[in-house]
This record gives sequence, structure tokens and C-alpha cells, in this order.
Amino acid sequence: MKAVVRPNEGGRSASGRRTVLEARRVSKIYRMGEVDVVALRDVDFALRESEFHVLLGASGSGKSTLMSILGGLDRPTSGQVFFRDRDLSGANDRVLKEFHRDHVGFVLQFYTLMPNLTARENVALATEISRDPLQPDEALELMGMGDRMNRFPSQLSGGEQQRVAIARAIAKRPEVLLCDEPTGALDYRSGILVLNAIERAGLALGTTTVVITHNAQVSEMADRIVTLVDGPIAQDQINETRRPGVEPADA
Repeated sequence: MKAVVRPNEGGRSASGRRTVLEARRVSKIYRMGEVDVVALRDVDFALRESEFHVLLGASGSGKSTLMSILGGLDRPTSGQVFFRDRDLSGANDRVLKEFHRDHVGFVLQFYTLMPNLTARENVALATEISRDPLQPDEALELMGMGDRMNRFPSQLSGGEQQRVAIARAIAKRPEVLLCDEPTGALDYRSGILVLNAIERAGLALGTTTVVITHNAQVSEMADRIVTLVDGPIAQDQINETRRPGVEPADA
């Protein structure tokens, strides 16, 4: 059974978890010639400490736009974004850069690894600019990549490359991990391994995690399931039948 999330006060959910990142009546409108394209419309969305969120919606529903705004990579046309008690809505570029550098990890559909660096060296790129990072070896071990850390991207499968990308994202100990279609370029079995790695990282580090996906099956892993339809949030539910982890099917 799934229950609709109800508004709450004091920055805490019914479970007592504090709000880490919050959008309040956020809208995003793009001007395309003489036409206004509404990507988000009056979105209210709160991320709670250590929760695993799945954001569902068809292509063009506004999922990636919302993630970019929450991560400080884009600005809303209207509305406010809060990181804990700090209003980021009017922040300048320097403040936003510091915010997503210090507090947010990103995992994208494509791995964007440096081809001339080993897995360990790719992860070290993030740790060198972080305040209190994991060691690259530790992050890779957490992703099950300890025995492949000296390999170059060309020597790794797609799923392994994505796990290196996740290790790079979590190595700076982000409070929020935003994952945009992290399994979109992978086969089913590799995708399940990547999702399990994301969940494992969140549990180990206490990270608040958001996974954007078209795949409703992924929602079985989530604490909360949020569905966007053409701009607004159509449904925001607590998953009372959450199943930690997903077993990959036998080949």
C-alpha cells in the first residue's frame, strides 16, 4: 500500500527526517521564439535526509529540469529553492558553484570519464577539490570496483564505467546524490547492478538520493515515488512496501 505524502511543518517529515533540499512553487518557462514552453509548473518538492526518491515521468515531463534546478545548475523562472535553511533562489553564480561542488553529487546517463585516466585517477579528480572526501580506493570498493581501479575506461564494461562515475560522485561525501537516467545506456542486468550500487552508497553514507527514470519497476526500491506529468507533480507517495535492492535476473 502506498500513501500520499502530506504537507508538514518544521522541516521534518512524519518519520522525523529533516528536509535537506526543497523546491517551493518552482516554475521553469523556456522562451522558444514566440512560444513559452512550460517545463515545470508550481512544483513543491522536499528531499528528506537519507531517503531514496524515484522521480518518474515521460520524456519532456520536467524531470531533468527539476533535477538541474535542485542541483544548482539552473535557476527557476519563479519560486524558491532551499538547501536546509538557506535560500538559493537569488544566489549568484559563485554561491551556486560552491553549493553543487560541496553538497551535491551528479550521476548522468553517460559516464563522462577521462579516457586517459584509470578508474582510481578519475575518482581522484573529485577528491582533489573536496573538503572531506573519501579516498578514491574506498569509494571504488563501495561500488564493488576494488579489483578494477587500475583499469582504464576502455577496459571496463558500460556498467563498470557507470559505477566508477558513481564512485566519483560519492567520493566528496555529498549530502544529495542526483541521478539522471543512470541506467539508460545499460542492459537490464548491468542496470540492476548500478541501481544496487547507488542504493548501497546512500545507505553507507547517509546520502539523500534521487533517481530519475522512465522505469516504474525501479520505484520498488524507493522510500518515496514522485511522478511528474507535463510540468506539475501529479503524484507524491510514500512507498510502504519498499523492497531494498533488486536481484538481477539470471543470464
